[in-house]
Amino acid sequence: MRPSAKKTNAIEKALEILLAFMPSNQGMGTIEISKKLGFHKATVSRILLVLTNFGFLQRDKQTKKFRLGHAAFNLGLAVNQSINNNLVQISKPYIDGLRDRVKESVILEVLSGETTVMAYIAEGPRLVRLAGNIGDRIPIHAAAGAKAILAFSNLDVRNALLDVALHRFTEHTITERVVLIEQLKKIRRSGVSFDLEEIDEGTSAIGAPIFNHEEKPVASVVIAGPHQRITANNSKEMIAALKEAAAKISAQLYYKKSIPQADRDAK
Repeated sequence: MRPSAKKTNAIEKALEILLAFMPSNQGMGTIEISKKLGFHKATVSRILLVLTNFGFLQRDKQTKKFRLGHAAFNLGLAVNQSINNNLVQISKPYIDGLRDRVKESVILEVLSGETTVMAYIAEGPRLVRLAGNIGDRIPIHAAAGAKAILAFSNLDVRNALLDVALHRFTEHTITERVVLIEQLKKIRRSGVSFDLEEIDEGTSAIGAPIFNHEEKPVASVVIAGPHQRITANNSKEMIAALKEAAAKISAQLYYKKSIPQADRDAK
């Protein structure tokens, strides 16, 4: 066997050893790892030494078992930080693609404190200018994207975000907390949310949540336009396209599931 092939084989074995600690990082000894992966004990011992020297593993002095180390942790932090810093760039091609597909304006809303922020806007090809600009904050109880995030947030987050006066923007704005909570339950079942002229008269929107690797809703994709074209009876094709775009962005954030329907606490 050529030296390069041996090197590749050793790298593959090292990676398999690291992956063997997924998902719970349970401590394992040399013999245990050897049996689990079917590698020779001497081979495992050599690789463990190298991985420990580089900080990818650490060894408990008492149990002599190995766990993932600080270098592996720092790699995870780097990936997470990159995702947080580049969410707009990650989402942009999917937002633009959805705009081209449905021929309406599409918006990326990102959760920020007690509201969401319009982080990116792909203007639709039709001559309709939506109210709002990149950087504008959106009320959590009225916007389609914000409600999509709110609906899939855990109960504590939901209660905290709704522990404010629900301001009325139009005659269609939901300001009764009980009514809004019932609407959030429907959103969790369907996977999509609506803003039917709740912020601006004449403008409606439909949204779907974006999830990160922790299965938390951190953003949303929103299709917006004149209320005549964006209704609760929208075509299945538009809703399917919206969910597909949200799912693809979620996958880029290392979310492993499909967009949930009613698999979370619906209280």
